[in-house]
Formats: sequence, C-alpha cells, structure tokens
Amino acid sequence: MDKLLKFYIDGEWVAPHSAEAMPVLNPANAQQVAEVALGNEADVDRAVAAAKSAFDSFSLTTKSERLDLLRRIREVSERRFEELAQAMRLEMGAPITMAREAQADAAIGHLDGFISALQKLEEREDFDNGEVLLREPIGVCGLITPWNWPINQVVLKVLPVIATGCTCVLKPSEHTPVSAMLYAEILEEAGVPAGVFNLVNGVGPVVGSALSKHPDVQMMSFTGSTRAGTAVTRDASDTIKRVTLELGGKSPNLVFADCDLEERVTQSVAECMFNTGQSCDAPTRLLVEKSCYDEAVEIARRAALATGVDDPEKEGDHIGPLFDQIQFDRVQTMIQVGIEEGANLIAGGLGRPEGFDSGWYVRPTIFADANNTMRIAREEIFGPVLTIIPFETEAEAIEIANDTPYGLAAYVQTGDADRAARLSRALRAGAVHFNGGAYEYGSPFGGYKASGNGREGGEMGLEDFLETKMVHGLP
Repeated sequence: MDKLLKFYIDGEWVAPHSAEAMPVLNPANAQQVAEVALGNEADVDRAVAAAKSAFDSFSLTTKSERLDLLRRIREVSERRFEELAQAMRLEMGAPITMAREAQADAAIGHLDGFISALQKLEEREDFDNGEVLLREPIGVCGLITPWNWPINQVVLKVLPVIATGCTCVLKPSEHTPVSAMLYAEILEEAGVPAGVFNLVNGVGPVVGSALSKHPDVQMMSFTGSTRAGTAVTRDASDTIKRVTLELGGKSPNLVFADCDLEERVTQSVAECMFNTGQSCDAPTRLLVEKSCYDEAVEIARRAALATGVDDPEKEGDHIGPLFDQIQFDRVQTMIQVGIEEGANLIAGGLGRPEGFDSGWYVRPTIFADANNTMRIAREEIFGPVLTIIPFETEAEAIEIANDTPYGLAAYVQTGDADRAARLSRALRAGAVHFNGGAYEYGSPFGGYKASGNGREGGEMGLEDFLETKMVHGLP
C-alpha cells in the first residue's frame, strides 16, 4: 500500500505536487491501516495533460483492439479478484463473503456487460437518405466515484472510457483508495496505454472541483450525494461539458396483501440492510397495505432481530460496520430524529450492537407507524434503518411512493400480474423491482429527478461517452 502516497499518471506512479495526506482507517476497529496522499489543482493539471495527449492516439484505435484490451483486463481482474475483495473488506468494512460475491464480482460482471455492449456498438450507421452517422469518443473524462461500492462504480466509469476510445482521470473516494490503487495496477498489468487511465486521490472540493472546471475535460461522470452532484454540475457549467450523475435515493418498497408476505417482507428487510444500508438504491421505505399491515410489521421486526452483525473478516451473511465515524454519527442522529418524530421503534435503536465496543457498528433498526412527512421517510439515512408506512389503496401507495425528491429505484411485492404492469408504468423511478427481481449486469442503471441523469452499464452505459457526428455528402 506504499503506492497510496503516489498518483498514477501517464503510466507511472508519481509523487504528488501536494504534501497533504490523510489516514485510511479500518471501520471494524477504527485503527489506521494506511495513509493516502491528497492531490491539488497542479496534480489534476498534470493528469489531464497526460489524458489529453493520450487521446490523440487512443481515440483512433479500432473496436477490435479495444475489445482485446478489455479481455486482457478481465484476465488480470480474475487473477487479482481476492485482493480486490480483501481491500474492500479492509477499507469500507464489507463482510468478506459479500465483498467477494457482490463488491469484487462487479469487476467481472460489468466488464462482461461492456464487452457485449461494445461488440454490438455500431460506430458507423448509414442512413436511407445517403448520409452517415459516426459515433466517436467524447474526449477526456473526469470520473468521481464514492466509497460505498468502490470497484462497482470505478468499473462502471473506467471501462466505458476504454471501450469507447476516451481517456480519463479518476478521483476515487479518498476513504476507499486501496481498491482503486489495486485496480490501477490491474489496468497497468493488462497493458492499458500510458495516459489513457490516470488516478489522482483527493477531496471533492479540491480535486473534484479542479476536474469539473478543467477546460480540457469534455465530460464529468459523478456518483455520490445529490449535494455534491449539484456542486459538480455548477463547476462544470462554465465550460459547457457533459455531466452525468448517479445520486441519492429514498426508494419505496410497496407490499400488497396478495404477495407471499413472510417471504417478501423478510427479503425486503434483508435488501434494506444489505451493505449495512449503504446503497443509494436501498429499499428504505416499506409501504404496506393496511389489510396485512400488523402481520408485515411483525415479520419485519423478526427479520431485523435475526440480522447478524459481525466482523468483516468472518465468512457469512452478516452485515458489517458503517464506513466511518461521520457516517456512524449521522445514522445515530437520524435514529434519534425518528424517535423524536414519534415513529414506533420496533427493532434496533441507538448505540452499537451488544458485544461491540469499538468500530462503527450500528443496530439494524426499524421504525413502524410512520408517515411520509417524517424526516426518516424523506431523507437518505445511508444506514441499516427501515421506515414502515401504511397505505389503504393502490392509488395511495403510488402517491406516497412518488412523493419524494428522488427516483432511483422502486420495489413491489405483489402476486397480481395486472397490478405489476400498472405499477411498472406508474412509479417514477429508473428501476422497478418486482418480487425480488434483481439488477443484472449489462442493464442500464440510473434514476429520475434528484437521483441524477444518464445511465451506467451495458449499451446505454457507452452512450454518454460518445459524440454523434453527421457526415453529409460523403463520396
């Protein structure tokens, strides 16, 4: 991890211009495990210059050459798979089984999706009117990724850059730099040309802002909070660059009496708690039909009490700690808010689980008898906290579900196919999951409203990195 004090620029690990650094802490015990350099505007300038220079040649590579490069990246990713999983276990507290099956698995799954998408991509399209459409790489891309799904978000941005012939500068979360460093090593080992991929660690207001404002960056792709996404958009506006955003969520989960209540509510709680609730599309508002409300609440309570919390080093399906002290304090504050708002605390609550005196562990928590005006129903908590809200009719459920500034995902539990068809159209979200239907690699991911714009993954995940050129009168 000595490379954490360097940046990867123009194919080399280089010392930063900045002298600033910060500790990297293990969330399971709050102990320092490394130190990461924090870059400045000069570091960004150096990385962007490398990416700009590399674009001249890499943008001219053939689709076949880029497919071969992606396949080499896959080979190296498979070989270093366990290192990626262990890195995310260490730096963000992902339990090792989940780190392998979900966090590190994304490095392979999304890559396969992009290989398939690139194979299908038509870089030239001949129109019936005799004109020609060309799809070309947009240029130098600034990429900013979060800490909650470190490699998942890195590959969703870096791989389409490579697939389309663009170049990039990545600013991963400064809180999860170990996995990003490892991925830089994977790209280097796979033979990604110098300057095509560059990495500068740092904080958003410094490195992120310098990237967003840079005149030689043609596109910004950002994943994180809505507040930070607004800042990226504002910084990018003077240079009229393309901006794509994948932001927050407060996803509703509609439970109807005609579903398998025991199975679907139990699974719904597990989906909310997965990744310790630190997923932007987590189903954190459980909307339950009144005719089965009391039964569903009891099932949810039992499921929360049965949710294991344990050390990330241990194998198993337990959840781990939150990723840092700041997030721990935020979640504790929101649990207190729920209590003060008068919601019925049926599981969990304030403080750490029994047996945990250190680390940023929290108790799986459920509030029942809430309403959609409460802060715990409207604000993204980003922890293992579920809010249960009753509804009378399908129309009321839709109204409550859509009454949010966000629109990343929605979930529905029902045995009625006609209802499912209606709700798939009525819910204002970028994805609707029925009865446990999961996201599959190669599908587009993104949201409505304050959850962002653009889509990541698969064929649509390439489109944002491409410009469209019309050629008229070609001989």
